[in-house]
Amino acid sequence: MNPSPRELKHLLTIASEAALSAGVILQDHWGNIQIIEEKGRAGDLVTEVDKKSEATILAILNEQVPDHGILAEESGILGNANSPYLWAIDPLDGTTNYAHSYPLSSVSVGLLFNGVPILGAIYDPYSQLLYRAAKGLGATCNHRPIKVSSTPNLNRSLLVTGFAYDRRETTDQNYAEFCYLTHITQGVRRGGSASLDLAHLASGRLDGYWERGLKPWDLAAGVVLVEEAGGTVTAYDQSPLDINSGRILATNGHLHQALSQALLNTPPISTWANLEQMQQITSL
Repeated sequence: MNPSPRELKHLLTIASEAALSAGVILQDHWGNIQIIEEKGRAGDLVTEVDKKSEATILAILNEQVPDHGILAEESGILGNANSPYLWAIDPLDGTTNYAHSYPLSSVSVGLLFNGVPILGAIYDPYSQLLYRAAKGLGATCNHRPIKVSSTPNLNRSLLVTGFAYDRRETTDQNYAEFCYLTHITQGVRRGGSASLDLAHLASGRLDGYWERGLKPWDLAAGVVLVEEAGGTVTAYDQSPLDINSGRILATNGHLHQALSQALLNTPPISTWANLEQMQQITSL
């Protein structure tokens, strides 16, 4: 049986407490990181702040919902593996930004029920904005309702994407889509924090978002936020989102089909032989 609205409100309060408490850690260590390490891939960073933030979240979840499962970016799978509830947490989404004192990172605390995202809280500690949503209960920023934009088509849109850590190792990356969509829209941003990208989409600041190479902790909270704000979230081909696939297409709904087609029809950049061919492609 799905959790009731009352249960969802209670669990959302827990998610919010965890996100805000972890945000204090990010604020306290801002500009004063002592340890920065790579986690195997070039550019995939972890700091002592990631670990302290995660420990704070885990302490709250272990106290409040000890019978739930947890999937944490730094600690992996914890807790009750048989529970239908799985918390997907990113204690510092945008570590590279944080390590460079670039103020675009967040704490993301999402909850899945039988593998489906049902609620989440995302906290931007620099702007002190708390984004929250739960299935059927709407989406808010600092407790005020938010909704997606009404932008009707791609040529009037502002999009956002990101580039996965394995982008140097594979031709399966989104450089080509970035180039093409930059030409046919009003711009494509690269924020560096998937959860904030989704929060900004839900707030109407952005009109569409796509990315690959993601993890459930990057998406769980933001997916609910966008859907509850009136947006659409799917796979690239508009089939239902598989949160374990690493790929997501999220929009205000109005330009979802057009953005999906653009992603599916753009040839990979490895096939772009020269500038003339690139110009031909971007003029399609």
